[in-house]
Amino acid sequence: MRCKICGEEKEVTEILGVCIDCLRGIPTETFPYMDEAHKRARTEFNLPEKPPRSEGGIRCKVCSNKCVLADGEVGYCGIKRNSAGTLIPDTEYALAQLYLNPLPANCCASWFCQGNKEQGKNLAVFLYGCNLDCLFCQNPTHKEIDKAPRITLDDFVSQAINNKEIRCISFFGGSPEPQLPFAIKASDEIMKERSDIRICWESNGNGDEDLMLKAAKISLESGGIMKMDFNAFNPNINKALCGAYDEQTYTNFKLVADKLFTERKEPVLTAITPLISGYIDAIEVGRIAKFIAGINPDIPYTLLAYKPGLFMEDMPPTSKELANECLKAAKKHLDKVHIDAEHLIE
Repeated sequence: MRCKICGEEKEVTEILGVCIDCLRGIPTETFPYMDEAHKRARTEFNLPEKPPRSEGGIRCKVCSNKCVLADGEVGYCGIKRNSAGTLIPDTEYALAQLYLNPLPANCCASWFCQGNKEQGKNLAVFLYGCNLDCLFCQNPTHKEIDKAPRITLDDFVSQAINNKEIRCISFFGGSPEPQLPFAIKASDEIMKERSDIRICWESNGNGDEDLMLKAAKISLESGGIMKMDFNAFNPNINKALCGAYDEQTYTNFKLVADKLFTERKEPVLTAITPLISGYIDAIEVGRIAKFIAGINPDIPYTLLAYKPGLFMEDMPPTSKELANECLKAAKKHLDKVHIDAEHLIE
């Protein structure tokens, strides 16, 4: 497809209409295309186009969007709502689907996680809602909030404690950020009764700093791992793909790494980048790897082969050439680099 700005034939997704070079080189000219793409994406799922900023409303503090919600208004994530002056859901229930999977789990950290050597089950907690708007989302059912099952704190904790086969819990989605208060409280309750359960997070990193650090400490104490997504290094590429800038992800990653990474032998933190053809290349991966190495070169970094999804199904899957180029770029800065989901590479 031809880029609508430079006119060159490149790997360009229809919903954006602009190429990686224009996103990098002339960002202001790409803004209208980004805005239109995310307006279209949000409208399809009946979600707010922008984080609400209603005068006199209640400020939600769980993530970097910091929505301000009038009575009855829903946050950007589609989860948080102002109900007569109270933000719901709170810590007493969550909108989530639970799955039990045998270990070893299909997990981006499985190549270094000690838990994958154990026998038992992984409790996968699919949390509805997300504070980003990734056009390439691999789990878009999280946006179908009206279909989301509700589970109480007591029921969730009871299931985790009483099933002795469960050896690890992974919170994912969507992304955990909109429902982190519930997930943190539930994890604390579970850890009081079970010292043999690892607790992990698959996060976009855009949560409130205090909440993200609390979640990471739970992983540290339980033997789990916090996995944060670095979707791009260039902020304009990130906004094009995900609907928001990602400064908070980088801030939170450094915060967790500085405070917790050296506290135990096994890694408590890892970074993940999806190798999206046309929009993530060796330049982006190399810059992300350099950032990680500047914090601690021992942090593991996973490059995730990408299967086209949601609004970017018109893009090709990760090619062998792209995977090799990105792996080489990452290894210039880091030793612990792994390509995951290699079966998707063509």
